[in-house]
Amino acid sequence: MERFLAEAPDSSEAGLEARALWLSLVSEVLPRALLRELNLSPILLGFSSSGYFLLVLPEEARTPAQEFLDSVAADIAASTTGQLRLTWAATENLGEWGAIRKRLEDELLRKANTPLAAVGLSHFDAQREAQVAPELFGEGWLEAVRRARSIGWTPEHPARVTAGEGKHQWPLTDSHEAISFARHAALSDDQQTAATLKTFAARSTGGQAWGVLRGNVDNFLSRLSSAGSIEDYVRISVVFKQFFAGELEVACSLPAFWQKTTVLYTGGDEFAVTGSWDALIALGEELERLLARFTSEILAAFPGPEAKTITMALVLGHVGDSLGEVYREAGRKLDAAKALGKGRFHLFGRSVEWKELGEAEGLAGRMTKMVEEFGCTPEFLDELAGFYRESLLQEAGGGAVLQRRERRFERPWRFHRRLNRVLEPAIALGNRRSQEFERRKTGLIDELISRGSAGRRLRPAGRVSLEWARLATGRAN
Repeated sequence: MERFLAEAPDSSEAGLEARALWLSLVSEVLPRALLRELNLSPILLGFSSSGYFLLVLPEEARTPAQEFLDSVAADIAASTTGQLRLTWAATENLGEWGAIRKRLEDELLRKANTPLAAVGLSHFDAQREAQVAPELFGEGWLEAVRRARSIGWTPEHPARVTAGEGKHQWPLTDSHEAISFARHAALSDDQQTAATLKTFAARSTGGQAWGVLRGNVDNFLSRLSSAGSIEDYVRISVVFKQFFAGELEVACSLPAFWQKTTVLYTGGDEFAVTGSWDALIALGEELERLLARFTSEILAAFPGPEAKTITMALVLGHVGDSLGEVYREAGRKLDAAKALGKGRFHLFGRSVEWKELGEAEGLAGRMTKMVEEFGCTPEFLDELAGFYRESLLQEAGGGAVLQRRERRFERPWRFHRRLNRVLEPAIALGNRRSQEFERRKTGLIDELISRGSAGRRLRPAGRVSLEWARLATGRAN
């Protein structure tokens, strides 16, 4: 799925947004279609999410379910020219739930690690082009599904999801059978089509940049693995899916976000959103706050930190960057942030804990006020960035020249003197304003540096504040 999304052709209807929406919907539609085709109760659907579903079927339905999934898998492979595969596992409902889950996971892992077992040598008969077949997304499909009140499915083309038509249909709103997923999309200035990446950049504050925000609940699979029964397993899966689908849709409809964000997809433990850079930071903070309150209630009876925190990554895009490239980079940064620990936010090249993000935001605001309220030249932000570049070079090693730079920073008066040359108001200030300016300047410098065991060091979170302020004042694009 990751490669399928990242390599989407952005210039067509089969771009990343369409692919992501299709992946979200097909994972919801297929298990429901299977139940209707076999005349089984919808209550047998355990859960469904972006890329996954779980069904509890009677033994006599096993063979027809296998035939149904075989036809779906063949159509998905043909429609995506082999980029996607549908794999599944089935086992008897015998023994403890932990043993049942283990058998299912082992079978899925075996099939995932042997991708050619089902097709054999025919896989090499012809070259496959890395593009989605045209019939998977018809003309105008993306906009039609975003505005549809129901979605449908037909057995003649089991990989396709249609808007408002098909042999079987399911409502998207106002029904207990409604499929829950987030599909918010900001509109362009004419209010007729979805906003483009260029529009998101133009709507951002300060520097014109758009971005991709991706988030993933920490150790969610570990929490599921610790479930003692299938009831707990399904309940945890469903409530987290509903959290992301519901809360993200509501949050993106708020005035601060509705014209600046577009939801790419939501899953059982993750999400992806694109939009203006400033709105994405605020959206990430809001979702982290909501998840903390949500897990404090839902998982109160479950010991341990698993699935109680979330890690996110924001990567900015500029003119000429494709959505797929930025999406993939956001995934890499998210993995890097998770490797450092739980409950972190990667932005502007640094990974900080959530409690540090509020401090970084406040510091960025004070830097911005130095420019807006006191008329300081924004060049002092570039001067500060120079200090961080020197520090990063020193960390990477680099000989006598870099050692001299480090020694220069170890003498704090040099740091202050260099800043004083650029951190001066462009207009004359009265005595009171001048005193306030000096106090803020001194406080700003003290917040950027800290004293460690080996002397003064630049605070890592300060770099986030600095890049935040540079972007807010238009110094970085």
